[in-house]
Amino acid sequence: MNEAFEQLINSFIDHEVGIAPHFLNEKLAEGLRQNINHLQHDDLMADAGIGNETGKERAHEMRKDKIYWMDESHDNIFEQEFLQMTGDFIRYLNRTCYTGINACEFHYAVYEPGSFYRRHRDQFRNDDQRKFSFISYLNTDWLESDGGNLLLYHPDSVQSVSPESGTTVLFKSDGLEHEVSLANRRRMSVTGWLKQV
Repeated sequence: MNEAFEQLINSFIDHEVGIAPHFLNEKLAEGLRQNINHLQHDDLMADAGIGNETGKERAHEMRKDKIYWMDESHDNIFEQEFLQMTGDFIRYLNRTCYTGINACEFHYAVYEPGSFYRRHRDQFRNDDQRKFSFISYLNTDWLESDGGNLLLYHPDSVQSVSPESGTTVLFKSDGLEHEVSLANRRRMSVTGWLKQV
């Protein structure tokens, strides 16, 4: 995994956005997709809100995705593998870049056709624990016409990232504003944050 870790870190250092197209192997991505299918079948995915516990509100004009939080206590081999891998990445990041990350949180995210997430930053106004945003995509054979791209707003340009299966993206949570463009097809990811608590 060190090669994928290096690719993600080096592209972040060079471009403010780290991108590793094959960060997740296909077996893990397929397992996580199946987890989402089961969660949706059991009606466990919840409408996402805006803000943290001290300022949370439903805001369908801002975002229309559904989420389910991961937890190390869940008895699921693919979820456990993903959390172990991100833990390994955090240790590698701290060892090579001295970031001081000591916690993380992740959730599954699903955008049904017609869903989006308007332009925003990932850090709360009353809580700066989130240091890096970390997104792993689970969508096979994604086409430009499917929409749902991650749009990242640099000072002089807008960067577009296709949510293709296996691709992982890393950027500063308090840095670039970003959005998810209108999805024309069901779009799945694991989204989370590397934190200092």
